[in-house]
Amino acid sequence: MSRKYFGTDGVRGRVGQPPLTVDFVLRLASAAARVLAPEGGSVLIGKDTRLSGYMFEAALEAGFVAAGVDVMLIGPLPTPGVAHMTRHFGCKFGVVISGSHNPYHDNGIKFFDGAGGKLSDEEEVRIEAELENLLITRESKELGRATRVDKARKVYQEFCISTMAPGTSLAGMKIVIDCAHGAGYKVGPRILADLGAEIVPLGCSPNGRNINQHCGSTAPELLQLTVPGVRAQVGIALDGDGDRLVMVDHLGRKVDGDQLLYVIATHRHATGRLRGPVVGTLMTNYGLERALSDRGIEFHRAQVGDRYVLAKLRETGGVLGGETSGHLLTLDYATTGDAMVVALQVLSIMRETCKTLAELTAELTLLPQTMVNIKVSLRFDPLAVTAVRDAMRSVEQRLAGRGRVVLRGSGTEPLIRIMIESEDGAEAKVLANELAEVVRAAAAQS
Repeated sequence: MSRKYFGTDGVRGRVGQPPLTVDFVLRLASAAARVLAPEGGSVLIGKDTRLSGYMFEAALEAGFVAAGVDVMLIGPLPTPGVAHMTRHFGCKFGVVISGSHNPYHDNGIKFFDGAGGKLSDEEEVRIEAELENLLITRESKELGRATRVDKARKVYQEFCISTMAPGTSLAGMKIVIDCAHGAGYKVGPRILADLGAEIVPLGCSPNGRNINQHCGSTAPELLQLTVPGVRAQVGIALDGDGDRLVMVDHLGRKVDGDQLLYVIATHRHATGRLRGPVVGTLMTNYGLERALSDRGIEFHRAQVGDRYVLAKLRETGGVLGGETSGHLLTLDYATTGDAMVVALQVLSIMRETCKTLAELTAELTLLPQTMVNIKVSLRFDPLAVTAVRDAMRSVEQRLAGRGRVVLRGSGTEPLIRIMIESEDGAEAKVLANELAEVVRAAAAQS
């Protein structure tokens, strides 16, 4: 279905530029209310720590209240926390104001249905259609009410802890947690502290502009230095909205989403608790697929984007999947990617097996990957350009079954992404740069 504003993960953009303007968000709230709560009800609004979040929170609140929908404001809370609390409060739907892993000058509006799941394509199309209509302002007696429910964050903290085996304690563990100055800066450290861990916090001092800035899952370098520096057992890095997870072992080595998926999948398989196949994406390292196959674990690939991983899991009856970036899904616990829930599962496995994270990932060999991101002024389909298709075909022939190439447009940013995977890392770099030059030329002419 063709959608003008909704991408793979809500409405995203640069603050102050269409569609991320106050007037648009006000209209979006009115349109969403007509589609998702035509008879009234309540909506939960959460956000990350961006300066613009206050502005968009006020616009959403005004649009929903004017349309006769009660508003519950929970303040900074990870995206999966908003999904969980939407269900907890029995809301018609939930909204998250977040630009996820992007810099502070970007932001976005994401919706959840009453069950805490993502909206269907059909619902997003209906909301876009309603944007053409005038704003609703009901009579005074029919207006919604707005209330703050900040203290309810503890319910989400308790939920995260409940996903671990009863009686599990992290006492004696020193853990460094980097919250990217984002939505998890309050609940993340508190969850670990409640479990008895000794906490070393990083990225827990948001100022509205420093979210994801040289910290968090997209920039774990400081975490990698800090973990061995303070002799911690492990490090945890969230992204700005708390749905992506990267970890660091005691040696200071980054452990990405593919490796975390391997740790959880192999442990569940060994203990008889793995349901259905594991699902990755086109970008998932072939080394993971090969390692899972060697252990008799079925693996499927979906398009890039957690909504496509979710769809494939539902189609195949699986509950475990995710992306290399660390956006992992454990559907037996949460309806959307939850960095803290996944981190707690990994910590539980470390406790249960008495192994370090380094030991748990030791048997997984990842193939070298080269990633090239090409900024474009206008989004376009690179594979619709003959020269790009020919160049990609040439790369595939030169790899001759020794690797993979993926070329795609980003669903959340104005980027064309190239990934080449090969057992020969040097070859992958050369081929990626060659293909990138052809894509840059095509972008300049688009």
